[in-house]
Order: sequence, then structure tokens, then C-alpha cells
Amino acid sequence: MIEKLFGKLLQKRKRKPFSAWQIELTTRCPLLCKMCIRSESTEWQFLDMPLEDFKKILPYLKDVESVVLEGWGESLLHRDLSECIRLVKKEGSQVGFVTSGMGLTENRVSELIEAGVDFVGFSISGTTPATHDAIRVNSHLPEVLDAIRLFQDEKKRLGILRPKMHLIFLMVKDNVHEVPFVPSLAKEAGIEEVVITNICHTINLWQETQRVFVWENVKSQYDQIVKQAEANAQKLNIQLKKPVLTAFNAPVCAENPLRNLYISAEGEVSPCVYLYPPLPSPFRRVFCEKEYRTDKVSFGNIFKEPFSAIWNSGNYKEFRNRFIKREKEYKEAYLSLLQSPRLKNPEENAFTEPPEPCKTCHKILGI
Repeated sequence: MIEKLFGKLLQKRKRKPFSAWQIELTTRCPLLCKMCIRSESTEWQFLDMPLEDFKKILPYLKDVESVVLEGWGESLLHRDLSECIRLVKKEGSQVGFVTSGMGLTENRVSELIEAGVDFVGFSISGTTPATHDAIRVNSHLPEVLDAIRLFQDEKKRLGILRPKMHLIFLMVKDNVHEVPFVPSLAKEAGIEEVVITNICHTINLWQETQRVFVWENVKSQYDQIVKQAEANAQKLNIQLKKPVLTAFNAPVCAENPLRNLYISAEGEVSPCVYLYPPLPSPFRRVFCEKEYRTDKVSFGNIFKEPFSAIWNSGNYKEFRNRFIKREKEYKEAYLSLLQSPRLKNPEENAFTEPPEPCKTCHKILGI
């Protein structure tokens, strides 16, 4: 997902060892989104990453192409967000965050731009206030659009192109009817890129019944809606990234733990954001209509030990090797298909099993 959201920013530069590090500055959020795992939690762990701890990460960023300052909370709530951006820029990485835009002012926008922010993603769940506000509880679509306008006005005043902005639309059954209108909303806001995403981590019946993707060998009834959004985007010259609507056996999930990782507010290094939520372990998941309990995954704390010791630890290597094997098997199967077209699609092949905590994540189904 990280590369899907920010992949274009990572192109045309010399490849570094890591594509993206997602760093969680805070777990606090003013919203109560219906699709969030916090929606039913009474044990949410509210944390902020101290600036002094954040500075311990900086020496490693020379090897990272892009830093996404976002986790399970609203990054704008972190008092040192601008300083964190400034520090990351000194290390040579691209840096940005995803936000609801709540509480942004002209002064805050000016401060963020001055700090050097490269990209900002704005999360929406509807093209009308009624739809968006009902799903992203406490968020109001006009306020999100006002926040975008503040950035556009300041960029115009300064005569600059950064930060690059995009809309992130999380698609569920309650808002899928508005997906075709997202490109026009983006165009009106002066935004050139839209990312449509699926609900991934479900924990309750509402969330599970709201997913629009379906299981293998079944076509989603919403395919035509997404295709209409694509057609509208093309007419408006809007770049649209769409999700897969039919699950398949993905050799490496979109989070790509081979080149990306996640650092929680307390410094725990995990392969991705979905494996380290701010909840007691084990945490709940609904996967393929069944409920599971999954242990949080951390391979070490970057505030307490060198990153090289974490990345090169036996357990972390074993985790990544599963995906390396799956990727190799997929490429071999695909090559065989090219040589013998009668063979089955590589996605239907039996690959090496993914790591245990990934077996019950929709991301391994290509979602």
C-alpha cells in the first residue's frame, strides 16, 4: 500500500535499499471512522513519539527513499510534525503524511510547506458530505476540501509545486456509488491523483459486510462502477489507482515487507502497520468471514538497539525469506506460462506459505 500511495514520488531517483518507512508519530485521532479497528476498542493505547526518540531514527534514513509520517493516528496532532519533516529532509528522504485535514490553518500549512513536506494524502469516504461524514465520524467533507484549498493557495502564493497532493478514497458498500465522482471532486480541488483502496483490516460484522471485494473466481458486482471511475479519470486527466476487487494469491503483499517497514510510536519495528496496532496482543481480525486472534509482530525496538541488529536478526530474515521464496516461485510460474500458455495462471499456483501472522490478512489476497 505504501508504494501504491507514493510510488510515483519514488521514481526517477537512484534506488536506495529501502523504498518507504512508515513512522507513526501518534496513535491519537479525533475521528471515529466506522472502518477503523479503533471503532469498537476500549483498550486503545494513546501514545505520541517523543521528538528525542524520533531523532534516533534519523541516521538510518539515508537508505530510505520515502518516509511516511503516519500510523494509526492523526499526524497533525503531533506538536513536532513540522520539525520531524525538517529533520527527515536533512537526511535526503522524501517525506509526507496522510491526514483528515482537521484543524489545519493558514499558519500551520505555511509551517509545513516551509519545513519541506513533499506529499500529503487527504482521506475521504464520499464525494458528498452526507456520505463522507456518516463513515468518517467527526470529519466533515467541506473542512477536508478547505484544508486542501489552504495548501493550494499557499503553493500558488509561493509559486511552488510541492507538496504533491492526492485523495485517498476508502471504498465500502455504503459509498461505492460515489466512486465514479471522485475524479471530478479531485479536479475541482486541483488534485491530479486519486487512490481508491479497499477496507483491509476488519474486526466486526459491519466492516466485514461492507467490503466490496470478493473471493477467488468470482467477479465483483462493483467492477463496472470502478471502470466508470477510470473512464471519468481519463477524461479529466486524473491519475487513478484502483484496488483489486477479486482476491488472488499474491506472492508479495502490497505492503512489500522486502523494501518497506513500519515503526510504531514506541519504536517497535514491524513489517507493516497492520501487524502492530496500538492494541493489546493478540488483537482481533475477521478474515474470510472467520474471526481470528493475531499476535502483534515486532522484531526489535529501534530506540533501544541498532537497526542493523533488528533487520538482520534471524526471525526477521526468516519472515522476509518466505516472501522472497513466494516471489521467486511466482516468477518461475509466470515464465512457464509464457512458454506453455496452456498452463494455469501463476496466481492459482501453490506458493510457499506466507508468515503465520500474514495468513489471516486480506493483503495476502492481493487486496
